Amino acid sequence: MNNIIEQMLSKYELKNTNDEINALKEIIQEIVLSGLSRGNFFNEVAFYGGTALRIFYKLDRFSEDLDFALIFPNKKFDLSKYFIYIEKELKSYGLNLEISAKQKNKNSNITSAFLKGNTLEHILKFFPNEKNNKYSSLLKNIKIKFEVDINPPSGAEYEEKYKLLPSPHQIKIYDKESLLAGKIHAILCRGWKTRVKGRDLYDYVFFLANDIKVNIELIKNKLIESKYIEQNSNFDINKLKKLLIYKFNEIDYKEAKEDVKPFIKDIDSLNIWSKEFFSRITENLK
Repeated sequence: MNNIIEQMLSKYELKNTNDEINALKEIIQEIVLSGLSRGNFFNEVAFYGGTALRIFYKLDRFSEDLDFALIFPNKKFDLSKYFIYIEKELKSYGLNLEISAKQKNKNSNITSAFLKGNTLEHILKFFPNEKNNKYSSLLKNIKIKFEVDINPPSGAEYEEKYKLLPSPHQIKIYDKESLLAGKIHAILCRGWKTRVKGRDLYDYVFFLANDIKVNIELIKNKLIESKYIEQNSNFDINKLKKLLIYKFNEIDYKEAKEDVKPFIKDIDSLNIWSKEFFSRITENLK
């Protein structure tokens, strides 16, 4: 196994197969970020979402996707020009993954790509002493999605962050207040359809437990863009709390818990989840 990957794996507490798969995905995510940084991706793009919160602010759950937003809107942004940097970085660590762009709806503000590779092949590179049959149910491909919002609303604030592994690199990231605005937008506006995203709720608790304030300008602009509120609405923290409490009354908490369980260690922490719990903690939102 590559010494750098071994060093990165050493920070994980791996108790079962699920832990190993999550660690594999997260290390691949960090290698992708390093490659993007080499290609000067973060001169025009910022990192946000659950994975950003996990990597840079110690969120205690794994996260599947990589989410980005342009610093300045650009409908002609070409994500594919950065694929060469991602592929080169992955290959330098002996990882065989393919990256492909998702066909974009011409009316969408989101451009996407998927990174895919054989799960078993990479598990055995990371954990060479494991037995193949242990992973017989995991032979489907690793799949990591990343998305870039090419026409984001204004109001985000940024920080420059540095990582030393897999090699020293710099990343532009939404600050904590702007990350919270993005998470609240996801809670209110995400099209959950048949699957409730309990991961959004888990992250929301993390923000409030760490006494992080919301970027009110950004959340207002994001809600206007999504047509959740009107352009000329009277909007402040009290209005936002009311919107959240109304949403928390609609959620199926059993489904929400099932969604987040594979990504966290302490599933007992979910026992308290209810509309009453989320409504009461929202009183502390600042």
